[in-house]
Amino acid sequence: MEIKSPAARLFTSPFFIPALFGLLKLTLHLVANAFPAYEFFRDELYYLVSTDHLAAGYVDHPPLSIWILALSRMLFGDSLFAVRLLPAVAGSAMVFITGMMVRELGGGRAAQAIACAASFLSLAGIASSTFYSMNAWDMVFWSLAFLLLLKIARQPSLRLWTTLGVVLGLGLLNKTGVLWLGTGIGVGLMLMPRRIELRGRGPWIAAGIAFLLFLPYIIWNATHEWAHLEFIRNTSADKYGGLNPFDVLLGQVPVNNPATLPLWLSGLVFFFLPSSRTWRIVGIVYLSVLFILIANGSSKPEYLAPALPVLFAGGAIALDRLRVRWLRVSLRTALVVLFVAGLGLFPIVLPVLSVKSYIAYAKAIGFEPKSMESQELGDLPQFYADMHGWRDLVKAVNVTYRMLPEDEQQSCIIYAQNYGQASAITFLGDTLGLPRVVSGHNSYFLWGPGPNENPEAVIVVGGRKEDHEQGFEEVELIMHYTSPHIMPYENRKPIYVCRKLKKPLSELWPRVKHYM
Repeated sequence: MEIKSPAARLFTSPFFIPALFGLLKLTLHLVANAFPAYEFFRDELYYLVSTDHLAAGYVDHPPLSIWILALSRMLFGDSLFAVRLLPAVAGSAMVFITGMMVRELGGGRAAQAIACAASFLSLAGIASSTFYSMNAWDMVFWSLAFLLLLKIARQPSLRLWTTLGVVLGLGLLNKTGVLWLGTGIGVGLMLMPRRIELRGRGPWIAAGIAFLLFLPYIIWNATHEWAHLEFIRNTSADKYGGLNPFDVLLGQVPVNNPATLPLWLSGLVFFFLPSSRTWRIVGIVYLSVLFILIANGSSKPEYLAPALPVLFAGGAIALDRLRVRWLRVSLRTALVVLFVAGLGLFPIVLPVLSVKSYIAYAKAIGFEPKSMESQELGDLPQFYADMHGWRDLVKAVNVTYRMLPEDEQQSCIIYAQNYGQASAITFLGDTLGLPRVVSGHNSYFLWGPGPNENPEAVIVVGGRKEDHEQGFEEVELIMHYTSPHIMPYENRKPIYVCRKLKKPLSELWPRVKHYM
């Protein structure tokens, strides 16, 4: 009997290819994070500030990602590299799980390689792993749920259903969009020929566990006037109101990297083939989620991105099963085609080029700056524009603060129009000794104006002078904050010093509420 060396056993292990591609993705992000081209992203700053306000919920998202980031700050600090470490790990895990889904479908190493490569090259996957947000974990929870669903479809057990319930529950506690996935699984169970599963305890146990894990956020909303529902209503009506069903459908091509299109389309077809009836529920779940997003009328294309890894797995199996000789070559060359066609788009979502180089590169490949939030754009897409200008803003606010007399500095607060401005001044200005920063935007509104009811001076970033004069007797324009490459709606913002409040802050505060 031949005894394999540890190295040989490792190389032939079914975990080797997924681990290899996962390590490749992790390395890519660690290198990019070690040599960052730009600053913190707007949402990253908001998440960092949120860790100083730990709670069971936030206006715009559930709490799990904030709890994880709070732990990460304790262990690794809050440098840009440290903050972006866990998203890189999460992205690596997503690629690894993609390879394990191929194994569950009966695919070999070649099929694992092609599916992992597609998952690695997905632009949505790269973007979600580039900065800290709930989206990095969302990709992992969806991938885990689909892996468990494949196992359940082949051989259901209470253990698997229980585990799926935990994954869905934690996923919901991270991002409420997992509700779409849960609904899709319910539709799949009802439409599958093996509907007897619905009569068993498994699905109900999974649903019960998911509900219990999500319950803290439900209770938080109930005690905060259903803040998240109000946020969703406002966002759907205004922020994403200009989107339509074709944006969701056509947006899948660039979001998931055009090079992967043949693979994931093949994967969708694969799950509806007669030979794949065991796993047909996956195809039903995907189409159900797609229908929900289209019917919603204000969904972004990337909302469907977490469902793509399982289609990559199905597409790799479909290629692997082709028996016509000249078609079988596609499996052997697919890796080369994917990487040649896919790697060239990385700078679109991975901040590795200088602004000047990026603009030239994007123009050369015909990529126009875009925003899914109905916002005017400058020379950079919103994704990159929101990584610029924050230190310039902090510097302008600090100059304004130092101009105040000492007695006003002692009784002063800073008011910002949105969570990006407020979070940048709070986090990046922490070492400058700036006073408390408040805002009416999202969770900042719930954190309140602080104990100082009648500050001597309020530094206000943005807004119109006539609006501020409704609350103050004196409004003095100090300067206009400017910075290159930022979003136009953030540029040339006036900075005021407002004095002599007409009413205590607690009475004025309800007027500034802005959930969006």
